[in-house]
Amino acid sequence: MTSTNPGSRAGGYRREVDYQKLGPALLIASSLVLAIRTTRLDPTHGDGLANIEWENEVEHSVRIAKIVLSHLTSRHPDLFQSKDVAWYVATDDEVPR
Repeated sequence: MTSTNPGSRAGGYRREVDYQKLGPALLIASSLVLAIRTTRLDPTHGDGLANIEWENEVEHSVRIAKIVLSHLTSRHPDLFQSKDVAWYVATDDEVPR
């Protein structure tokens, strides 16, 4: 991995959850929450919920899924794909004089 400053030197690496790869997990989690929350609907009812009610259900399901994923990534990061992120050591050029 290279830094933006060519004079910088990587002091090491730390493991972090790769948040860019959480999109599919959020999609699946929110879909499951939505499915569970809408099982109470009568299956013979043609349209299900009115548009505004449906949008509220979807938004609430995504909010719940985000809370759960946030909890899991902060307390159990080993459950998710991670990546090495470099931390840099300041060089003489970067120290204010």
